[in-house]
Amino acid sequence: MGLDGTRGQQAPQAQRTSSVPPQRTLPFDLAAWATEPRPDTPPGVFRLGHRPHDETRAEQAAVPARPLLLRAALNFVVAWLAFIYGRGLALSVIAFTVNWMEIGTPVLDEHQNVKQYVVPYGQQDLVLLAVNVLLLVVVIRVFGRMGRWKEVYHRYAKPLLSRTVTHEEPPADAETPLTTDPWAGIRGAAPQAARRLDGEPVGDVDYARIRHAWETVLADPELLPAFAEQVEVRGAAACAHPSEARDLPGRSGRHDLLTRQVRLGTAQNVVKNPPAHRSAGFALDPQLIGTSLLAVGPAGTGKTARLARPVAEALCLQALAGTACAVVIGAAESDLGPDAWYDVVIAPGDPASPYGLDLYGAAADPDEAAARLADALLPDELAARAETARTALQQVVGPYHAAYGRYPGVRELRALLGGDQDAWAVLRKALQAGGLLAVHEADLLHRESRHGRVDDPGTLLADRLALLDRPVFARSFAGGPDALPPFAMRALEHPLRVRVKLPERSHPEVARMLSRLVVAQFVQAASARTERSLFAGLVVDDASAAVDAQIVRGLQRMRAANAGAVLLLRTLVDLPEPLRAPLFGAVGCRMAFPGIAPWDGRLFSEAWGTHLVTETAVTHTPDTSGGLVRKAARAGRKALSGTTAQTESVTTRDVERHRWSPSDLAHALPSGHAVVSLTTVDGDQVPPLLVDLRD
Repeated sequence: MGLDGTRGQQAPQAQRTSSVPPQRTLPFDLAAWATEPRPDTPPGVFRLGHRPHDETRAEQAAVPARPLLLRAALNFVVAWLAFIYGRGLALSVIAFTVNWMEIGTPVLDEHQNVKQYVVPYGQQDLVLLAVNVLLLVVVIRVFGRMGRWKEVYHRYAKPLLSRTVTHEEPPADAETPLTTDPWAGIRGAAPQAARRLDGEPVGDVDYARIRHAWETVLADPELLPAFAEQVEVRGAAACAHPSEARDLPGRSGRHDLLTRQVRLGTAQNVVKNPPAHRSAGFALDPQLIGTSLLAVGPAGTGKTARLARPVAEALCLQALAGTACAVVIGAAESDLGPDAWYDVVIAPGDPASPYGLDLYGAAADPDEAAARLADALLPDELAARAETARTALQQVVGPYHAAYGRYPGVRELRALLGGDQDAWAVLRKALQAGGLLAVHEADLLHRESRHGRVDDPGTLLADRLALLDRPVFARSFAGGPDALPPFAMRALEHPLRVRVKLPERSHPEVARMLSRLVVAQFVQAASARTERSLFAGLVVDDASAAVDAQIVRGLQRMRAANAGAVLLLRTLVDLPEPLRAPLFGAVGCRMAFPGIAPWDGRLFSEAWGTHLVTETAVTHTPDTSGGLVRKAARAGRKALSGTTAQTESVTTRDVERHRWSPSDLAHALPSGHAVVSLTTVDGDQVPPLLVDLRD
């Protein structure tokens, strides 16, 4: 990896912008942010500023203030009375015992007879103190527990006392501890570079990017002179992204680029959530997205605004820091961030689109490229003919690639699949000129023999390609001098930010084909990368058309390739039924939004399984015990009150129940919330969490 953030071969030219400082409206305290504690937490907990959940304090805080204070006051009054009267009773008992046992100092009457015995005068104060201390201990222990005095102290008295404590400010000339220096590592090896960074504003993206470059230097010390020189010359803009962008305009999410987390909400303080997650921030990171996430919920529940956009923003920020590449797919109207967030914007059908799309993904193997394109072209209802369609397309793409050294354009491919005699004659002539006709003769003869037949898959593929062979898409897919520069997925080895805008309103079927094609290309390219240090993230705003059996298998392979996907669906009914259960098994993170259908909730409920809960059953039965007197008393009570005396029996047992039932998911989820289960690439799992995505 180079210090400029590029890797391997040259990436597609990014949209260049001038070097600008981080776009923040408020001053950014780098030292405080970089050195703020980030404790180790379970997966899904936002580590920056996290404080472990105190279960005892949470239960205590559930008691309202007024009943708590009233109960404490009543117990104090009763404790005071118990102390006063208990003290007098204890002293009376001591006096009676001393007099009865004739111990202590005798008191004589006027006839010199022993009137009574009392505690010796030298020991009376000691006895009185012992009685007072013992009574205070008993009273405070008994009534303090019933009145929750300890909770009152922690909730009201302790904060009040803490405000009165004055904290001494450190002297102005005090030396800053080494732990608060964000450039401590660089300062020892390149002091001039560290002093340059001290003298200018540095944002979180700059810090993460420079720190990532410094880690590269530590792995390869020969890069130290180049790193130091670039930092001394460019300062905080050193090691910049190829686009020279140092932040995203209009970023709104809460990110921690040191842990690569994006905060999406707050896990609720409810019994169903694990104690370690209650009231903690909920966040996603590459360790979780690397197992892929499936989110299901109807339109309007916040999937795009509260999940897809923040994750896309996080991946784009990490790309600027040199640690990730992002591909974001959605309708042109979807709010997945402005175009300025991305280096490559592909908008088929939009005259202003700066890039086109390589339908073959720049694949080196023609058979693989043809198979991927055939899967994308076929509609869902014709998936059963996928194998014959792949073979037909391979019999055309392979010979064409051998004859011309490139893949055919949309119009050329359509003509060959449709059986155009002139196109086939030109292809044969080109193969014969290159001495390759004998190699591909069998494919050509087989393909020509199927022309005109009812079951010819080539005719079907040609009809599907006609949707792409439109004037509005002429520059997006076709070759030629007027074609837009095509983007190929092989560029995932570079920290690129790619946005694919689908024409869902004007050409819905084309949008479905392109969605399938781009997702398939991403899955294949992410798994085939030789350089996997960059996390490859995919966000699909509507994955209903993009998921097929090949994609499901590809999602499982991406875990080992440092790549992952976030797939959004309105309902699982949009997928063929044979794909629903395999898709649930292929993804590691599952997210249910409010309003999902009960049949969708059933799959979530089955995937999340059951757990043991304690159930208490109370049974009331008529009381028939006792003799004649008790029976007569019960008869009189029934005559007077009209109720029958009953006995109560309580049974407690452990039973298995669904963590979240389909009915709860369909009807009990409040607006703005979601239930999500997590799995990391290392296999750590988190049971379903109820998360408030509005916080």
